[in-house]
Amino acid sequence: MKKLNTGKNAGSWLFLLTVLLCPALAVAADSGSMLTVAGIRLEFILFAATLLGVALFHHYTMWVALTGLASILASKYLFLSDFSFVHHIVGGNGHEGEWRILLNLLGLLFGFAVLAKHFEESELPKILPKYLPDDWKGGFTLLVMIFVISAFLDNIAAAMIGGAIAFVVFRKRVHIGYLAAIVAASNAGGSGSVVGDTTTTLMWIDGVSPLNVIHAYIAASTALVLFGVIASLQQDKYQRIIKDAPVDVVVEWRKLGVVALILVCAIITNYALDFPALGVWIALLLGALFVKTPWNELKNATSGTIFLMGLVTCASLMPVDELPPASWVTTFFLGFISAVFDNIPLTKLCLEQGGYDWGILAYAVGFGGSMLWFGSSAGVALSNMYPEARSAVNWLRHGWHVAVSYVFGFFVLLALSGWAPHAPHKVMQENVVQQKVVTPSKA
Repeated sequence: MKKLNTGKNAGSWLFLLTVLLCPALAVAADSGSMLTVAGIRLEFILFAATLLGVALFHHYTMWVALTGLASILASKYLFLSDFSFVHHIVGGNGHEGEWRILLNLLGLLFGFAVLAKHFEESELPKILPKYLPDDWKGGFTLLVMIFVISAFLDNIAAAMIGGAIAFVVFRKRVHIGYLAAIVAASNAGGSGSVVGDTTTTLMWIDGVSPLNVIHAYIAASTALVLFGVIASLQQDKYQRIIKDAPVDVVVEWRKLGVVALILVCAIITNYALDFPALGVWIALLLGALFVKTPWNELKNATSGTIFLMGLVTCASLMPVDELPPASWVTTFFLGFISAVFDNIPLTKLCLEQGGYDWGILAYAVGFGGSMLWFGSSAGVALSNMYPEARSAVNWLRHGWHVAVSYVFGFFVLLALSGWAPHAPHKVMQENVVQQKVVTPSKA
């Protein structure tokens, strides 16, 4: 009970900030514009306080995120007369709404928690030491596997699968620096594939050619080698990989079949409907007819899932109405911003603005979130398996190589491919449509 109360108290400070500020400055609400402090809008101040609370009270992140969301909503309703949270979620009048992204994320987080347990119970991770090198190269090989898997599967699934394997082959002792590398590998692997990450899928749906993002792999593979080697050496020093697999292990092929079914269905629904969570749950329910399903994992994943949903919703409420002109400098800093802001609205804004090199942007917003544990959905999902990862200080301290690798990979890509901004694709599409309309009239 004491721990629960401490978590509530940690989060309540943020709400108290809103309560103290709003009555004192409520006169500003009459103008219908958001209150600013030193030129900074109140929502940004509250969101920054939320992120600070997550960093300081990493054992109570769910309470901090929920309180931050409540504070931001309170400020919106107090100062903006035309604000509607329902409209923000559901959409309408040209606004797409956030429901699809949030629902998909909810389904993936819960679904992949069950998938990871299925994979662990299949006993396959126990025989993998037969095929992984015995020293630090075994850890590096595992990161490469995660990178490849994430190229055609959602990065959450890749990170969870990698985390489940690491849990076994490293005897439940996984270094935080290596956990950061697992997340980084999953995000890097999806950065150059339009089916490997939500941001690149958004680009594809919006009309960007898959060939225009594939060169992100130049930076991603470069970063993988750098952070992969360093993290694998960290892990090898902390806990060496199991040298030999147990001789009496029997693989549960039915459970492994359910895992394969989940992955296939996720890929199909991701490609066809941009909704991989639907495929995950169809496969889970079908699999429950043949094998015992560990539904208790849903309870274990609840806290982390609520936290991420709250934090992503907070980020979506930020009034990021414009960005600096598209350039490699802007793109470079967007990578760092994506570590604290949701990269989905950032990507949407870049698509609206146009004029980016889509491959460089895909790497920046896709890989950048790896620099903090809550900077990507893969990081939050993995923290459900490894609660010790929920410390921004320790993540930065032990996973410093991820940020260094991001910078190194970015400039290698820039040096090899150059900054080649694509013409705003929406303008090109409109011109094509106009030409099709004009041509018949000439005839």
